[in-house]
Amino acid sequence: MNPSTRRAFLASSSAFVALPFLESFGYRRFARAAEATTAAPKRMVFLGMGYGVTSETWYPNIKTPGYEYELPESLQPLAKYKKDITVFQNLEHANSRDGHSGSTFWLTGADRYAIPGQSFHNTISVDQVAAAQFGNETRFTSLHLNGGDDNGHGPGSISWNNQGKPIVGMPHPVAMYHKLFSSDNMPLAERQALLADDRSALDTVLSDARSVTKGLTKTDKDKIDEYFQSIREIEIRIAKDEKWLTVPKKLPESPIKEPSETLEGIPEVEMAYELMLAAMQVDASRVFTYRMPGDSFVSSLGSSYSVHNLSHHPGSPERTRDSILRDQKNAELLAGFIKKLKASKEPDGSSLYDNVTLALGSNLRTVHSLDNCPTLVTGGGAGFHHGRHMVMEKKTPLCNLWLSMLRGSGVRADSFGDATGVIDELYKA
Repeated sequence: MNPSTRRAFLASSSAFVALPFLESFGYRRFARAAEATTAAPKRMVFLGMGYGVTSETWYPNIKTPGYEYELPESLQPLAKYKKDITVFQNLEHANSRDGHSGSTFWLTGADRYAIPGQSFHNTISVDQVAAAQFGNETRFTSLHLNGGDDNGHGPGSISWNNQGKPIVGMPHPVAMYHKLFSSDNMPLAERQALLADDRSALDTVLSDARSVTKGLTKTDKDKIDEYFQSIREIEIRIAKDEKWLTVPKKLPESPIKEPSETLEGIPEVEMAYELMLAAMQVDASRVFTYRMPGDSFVSSLGSSYSVHNLSHHPGSPERTRDSILRDQKNAELLAGFIKKLKASKEPDGSSLYDNVTLALGSNLRTVHSLDNCPTLVTGGGAGFHHGRHMVMEKKTPLCNLWLSMLRGSGVRADSFGDATGVIDELYKA
């Protein structure tokens, strides 16, 4: 790659780097605290479903909040783990206006029209707020997997950095497998040389950018400031790559066979869960997002409908049937994931389940409805008391849940999105 091409690549890739680890934000303090304890680390997983659920059969009866609710038809495969899950109603993003974006703003709560004159705007996603604290001690700050189709997820990504730029996810479990466990056969000296070359190219890009800062308008200066921040993020990434350059990748006790590139639909989701589990076991990362497949998933169930058509199921017995089957299969796969998280032990004797908080959901409900976002949470990492049907006041910010997950997991976050506070009831039996 010639120098000009490398500079262009670095400049364009800057939008896809996770939140930087800055001393001024206290990350070294967090690192020392982590080293001083033998407690298992906290983790977070976000599973985005895109076009939502079958409203009539996914939500429990709204008249039976609390512990004594009946698990609805679509969630019946989770019956064995009813005491381990919490199902919410009436959570939503007040700024949601896009009925084709089930994941784009799901973890941010942003208003895409917040900036006059711009048709798209986003903010940092909750996973990246967690990654800023959790990711300093792991090889990968966070890991992101994108199912192979769009299917109502919306533009961009499920994860967004602190500038509101999309973080590109891996397109298939094969890519995640190699990222986690494949050895780099390139000699160490060559890898070190490539990183040094990256630093040199970055210095040149930075110098070029600084040379044009004089005489700019305020708008252009703001853009340059954002650009400098992107450069800083790439510097952080390079420094982290250098830190882990000589550290061999850990392998799980039960080796995972390299997945087939033909995996799609149900087998893809199963493999994604296996890889996330293995990554937690070797502590390769502590924050995960998964933009789950849609059309390929329902196709693997034998349905001839797209997920968009399934979202328009009211009035069609056949589409309603297939929509429920999709929901039930998602619940079945999640039950299997919970089972494996509970069976996997940490060095301190706890289980992975005890230390992870997992959210399954979407910005969309049925058709293109943006109210009552389908939301299910499990795991002991945030200290929530599960086994409940939580019927919140109407229009409760979904960001209240995200802030609760952050604080419950030990992330120092004063606020998040449009949150008005934490959900105190989650911490009370």
